[in-house]
Amino acid sequence: MATGDSLTKRRLLIAAALYLACSVVFFLFADPALLSTHTPWNHFALLADAWRHGRLDLGGRPPAYTGNNDFSQFGGKWFVVFPPFPALLLVPVVALAKEPERVRDGEFFLLLAGLAPAVLFLALEKLRRCERAPISERGSILLSLLFAFGSVYFFSAEQGTVWFAAHVVGALLAALYLLFALEAERPWLAGLALGLGFATRTPLLFAAPLFLLEAVRVCSSPEAFAAADVKEIWASLERARFARLLAAFATPVALILLLTFWHNLRRFGDPFEVGYQYLGVTWQHRIQKWGLFSYHYLAKNLGVAGTSLPYRLPDGPVAFQINAHGLALWVTTPLYLWLLWPRRVLAPHLALWLTVACVAVPTFFYQNTGWLQFGYRFSNDYAVFLFALLAIGGYRMGRLFLLAAAWAVAVNAFGALTFGRPAYAAYYFQENTQRVLYQPD
Repeated sequence: MATGDSLTKRRLLIAAALYLACSVVFFLFADPALLSTHTPWNHFALLADAWRHGRLDLGGRPPAYTGNNDFSQFGGKWFVVFPPFPALLLVPVVALAKEPERVRDGEFFLLLAGLAPAVLFLALEKLRRCERAPISERGSILLSLLFAFGSVYFFSAEQGTVWFAAHVVGALLAALYLLFALEAERPWLAGLALGLGFATRTPLLFAAPLFLLEAVRVCSSPEAFAAADVKEIWASLERARFARLLAAFATPVALILLLTFWHNLRRFGDPFEVGYQYLGVTWQHRIQKWGLFSYHYLAKNLGVAGTSLPYRLPDGPVAFQINAHGLALWVTTPLYLWLLWPRRVLAPHLALWLTVACVAVPTFFYQNTGWLQFGYRFSNDYAVFLFALLAIGGYRMGRLFLLAAAWAVAVNAFGALTFGRPAYAAYYFQENTQRVLYQPD
């Protein structure tokens, strides 16, 4: 019988193999330009270079090659407004290169892209080890690979530009948070991953329910928690232990939030101002009219995430086109449909679904659908939790499941190969007012 140490070593070796395998595929699908020069939207490299020179602003106008895309102007200065943690990762690279234009930022984030599937495998194996995921080791490997190549993470990993680089780092931090939060086993590390997730993709802060419910579960009576009896859970709760877990979890989150507020205050004079209202973008008028978040955007976002299909073009140069608002989630990853009919509902099923809801719902009220995209890219913020739900749901990976998996890989491979490539521009319908969701009559 294998010992605990040997099993841990085996899992780490498999995770390393997954990273290498995913990295090879990601590099094979990459645009050659990504491996030879910087991307046109290398905001994180520009921000890292500003820090290197002791500034919070760019020190001048954005470089011409960026097209001034998604920069904010305030007080006569120009700023990168995206959450800054990915830029922190680039600081040593920019320091060595001396100039941001000499940093192949797309290649850097491509090197990181294989980490999220590898860490997801470790999290799924933890669920299996705790007898919460009725899958085999091969099942954990399969689901990790399907996350990498059967979800919109695939095309996102191939871009390298600021918006998608954040998704690559954010997915890694979400996977680390999942790994550390399960069983409330590593509260400080879970809090650190969540805080850095917020400093990468803001919605990840709302993933906190996973740790909180896991902490309640491990600190209360199993019978009371299984029965969902709130009074019994409260009566049986080991309050001192729960308080220690909560304090360890909250400390790094609070420190990162304070640093973020300080960063905002130094740039815009307001700790809660991230700079989006100062963006010089075409649709700034809608932000001023409706705000960054509003019910006004809900129908449009639900339409994209749930109903967006390819356009048929019987007389066009290609057989179909994909709206640049992206394809519906069930088209790119039909495996998510299995989540509607779980065969078993045990902890942390509720915690994971609540986490998905808390992370996803705010994006449905956001002023942007994710445009430009192949598929609904904001799902990258909670995809690892959805794949964890697939692991614990008791699904049989039979013929229909495998057919859906093959479809997902084929569709997302097409997106990874074609999105953002001029040679395949005919496959994408782009209307720059962002008002057209469906094929005009």
